[in-house]
Amino acid sequence: MFRSLSLVFFSLFTLSHASALELRDPLTQGSLVRAKVEPGSQVTLNGQPVRADVEGNLVFGFGRDADLEHKVVVTSASGEATEFPLTLTKRTYRIQRIEGIAKRIMEPKPEDIARARQDSAQVKKARAVDSGRVDWQQTFIWPLTGPITGVYGSQRVYNGVPKRPHFGVDVAAATGTRVVAPADGVITLAVPDMFYSGGTLIIDHGYGVSSSFLHLSRLLVKPGDEVRQGQEVAEVGATGRVTGPHLDWRINWFGQRLDPQLLVPEMAENP
Repeated sequence: MFRSLSLVFFSLFTLSHASALELRDPLTQGSLVRAKVEPGSQVTLNGQPVRADVEGNLVFGFGRDADLEHKVVVTSASGEATEFPLTLTKRTYRIQRIEGIAKRIMEPKPEDIARARQDSAQVKKARAVDSGRVDWQQTFIWPLTGPITGVYGSQRVYNGVPKRPHFGVDVAAATGTRVVAPADGVITLAVPDMFYSGGTLIIDHGYGVSSSFLHLSRLLVKPGDEVRQGQEVAEVGATGRVTGPHLDWRINWFGQRLDPQLLVPEMAENP
């Protein structure tokens, strides 16, 4: 129901502003928004420039808890500026409260924390890549199919302490199940054993849009490799801090963590 309502709103917005700003995706917290303006136009989002390609295509995103009100300004090649207010749909997320978690799990060792920080720096660097690729314009596909066991935005509270929200979608599958690229891109990170995320792979889709794959048992590509949509890139595993084999798929627009499920059709295999 949430997705259907968002798409209705998206269609109305597109039709009423088609002359200057066309949107391909719903306006909601967690959404990657692909848009189009007249070629040669300059665009800002909340005062920050957003790059458009020669045909006027551009992309931006809104995180899990993004403010609901935003402003896009489109300045034509002739210098005429038009302001477009954007109002996002507010989302609610699953909150799970768990008591009795062991202290050793709640408080990692100092050496583990240091290692996790090094991992985080590598991931941050890969997600900051701003290439001219336009693979983000493709219609994304699922990297694998199976039961969905974790959703974007959900959060656990352990022993009364809120942990970081989950920023991906978890798909359960047996170790060794092949994972494919959801869109074309280039590999910017391929690490077989990070502390929290285990085998970790990042694909750059261009303009700051990237896919991340966590807890992999095997990587089939290396940094610098170009991949095509549907190409096998890794295998599902249970590496890192997990309780069982699954794929954690994430989408980012630079530092904004987005919901992959908003980019793909509902999965028929999900009960």
